Amino acid sequence: MKKTRRKMGIDRLIALGFLGMILLGCALLCLPAASKDAPASFLTGLFTATSAVCVTGLTVRDTFTQWSGFGQTVLLCLIEVGGLGFMSIASGLVLLLRGRFGMRDQMLMAQSIGATDSRRVIGLQKWVIGLSLAIESAGALALTVRFLPSFGFRKALRLGVFHAVSAYCNAGFDLFGFLQPGGSLSPFRRDAAVLLILSFLIVSGSLGFLVWEELFRVRRWKKLSVYTRLVLITTGLLLLLGSILFVCFEGKNPATLGPMGTGEKWLAAFFQSVTLRTAGFAALDQGALTDAGKGLSLFLMFVGGSSGSTAGGMKTVTLVVLLLFLWSRLRGRSTVVVFHRTIPFSGVLNALTIFGVMILLSFAGAVFVCFDSGAGFVEALYETVSAIATVGLSCGLTPRLHPLSKLLIILYMYFGRVGVLTLSLGFLRESQAEVRVRYADAHLLIG
Repeated sequence: MKKTRRKMGIDRLIALGFLGMILLGCALLCLPAASKDAPASFLTGLFTATSAVCVTGLTVRDTFTQWSGFGQTVLLCLIEVGGLGFMSIASGLVLLLRGRFGMRDQMLMAQSIGATDSRRVIGLQKWVIGLSLAIESAGALALTVRFLPSFGFRKALRLGVFHAVSAYCNAGFDLFGFLQPGGSLSPFRRDAAVLLILSFLIVSGSLGFLVWEELFRVRRWKKLSVYTRLVLITTGLLLLLGSILFVCFEGKNPATLGPMGTGEKWLAAFFQSVTLRTAGFAALDQGALTDAGKGLSLFLMFVGGSSGSTAGGMKTVTLVVLLLFLWSRLRGRSTVVVFHRTIPFSGVLNALTIFGVMILLSFAGAVFVCFDSGAGFVEALYETVSAIATVGLSCGLTPRLHPLSKLLIILYMYFGRVGVLTLSLGFLRESQAEVRVRYADAHLLIG
């Protein structure tokens, strides 16, 4: 047993740590004290716990209506652990089972938070936790002040803390069911203060821990790493273009942006572009979006945030690498260059692997949901992409899913948070199998 434990990689430890937290959360949510009325079923508890730990936000029951104060506290803890604590869990498990960190462990842990120097991983973890708690506290204070006139101090504080953590961790759970059950942020779609505070928290969590650390340490654009510059440029472009396109696509839609004034349209479009970074708060009815709006939403959800962050998705730099690779191939070049630096071909292959796996699972899952639950393909695809990218937005399909479809979405949420991470960690494994036999080339017609 001891020998088996020593051989267990940190990628497996992270996967098992997440699984353990999900099962613990499920057990707690199934307790009678966790629900306001009848205790939740096992499937409901498992679905909700997975969504919380994997910071997705998909729910089969309205959070405020279903869960008591104890249940909401459990959800808040699961969100915080899922969003920030996976590295702490991994560190604790490695120290408990091995008593030390090996060089390979440090490399893998560095990859999981986006660090390039494995020697700084322990110190960087402490910095990450401190910065995250500081941002969450500032967001909680700002939201509490905003909610204070409407709800009183005690309720405003509870709403402020819960939604600050949920936003920064890109979880998307909300407690506004007392205003509009299942409406998420619809009651605040014209409230600039609430939407902008939440937008700041969401973007802060989705940038990546290493990006924040480097911004505080370097503070000069030209001295920033290529990765950090790509993250900032790509994030800015996605937010800007997303906002513009949503105004174009939804500006005359009477069910979304149509009835709003010019300023309100831009605010709602900007927030929609932000929340699709895998946050999952809905200020607009996702089911009422035009086909063009849903298509844009699917793209932004699929891309997600940045590596080593609380966000999910394919990741921003993965998108950049793919686009640069396509551009290079169209120009007949075999190397990929950005900011006068060459991207190794192994990095291109890694990006293609993550893209291929996620796109295949998304479409295959959508077909299964259509077959099992009788849903339309677009809303089924919206559901599967939302799950695998850990976004949490839905066209209203989640509560109507059949049990098998719910189990599939549970697996997708777990893969989106844990599978993509461990897949990325696998790229750094030192014990890769060597190719001992080389076969003759097969010349195929492509295209």
